[in-house]
Amino acid sequence: MEDTVSKLKKHDFENLDIKNLIEEVEALGISQKKELISRLMILLEHLLKRLYVDSPYDYNAWERTIRNQRAEIDLLISQVPSLQSRWEISFNDAWQRALLKVKKEYQKVSFPEECPFEQTIETILNEDIWGN
Repeated sequence: MEDTVSKLKKHDFENLDIKNLIEEVEALGISQKKELISRLMILLEHLLKRLYVDSPYDYNAWERTIRNQRAEIDLLISQVPSLQSRWEISFNDAWQRALLKVKKEYQKVSFPEECPFEQTIETILNEDIWGN
């Protein structure tokens, strides 16, 4: 990859391994999309737990995870702005996965099937959804 970057910087397009470059770019895109979904899933799991699981002892840890994931998602989106165009698809995928996971973990708790809060990037990354 370093050789490819060097050739790109030098505009040495004739000696580029285009096939390899395409594979690398595609793999990078897939990796970034997976990271966004994974981080969103963790964030949504902890938001759901914080909103619906009556366990004040755990609130601080859940809120810390929420803050950490929000910061990581914000950083990822600032580094890869094209991920914003995949927000809705990624959010919906992460929501379904997070919901399944918390339902298995907390079988006696009633969780909503539909997301109970606004799904915009701004809301998910900034708003104190539980109202403290």
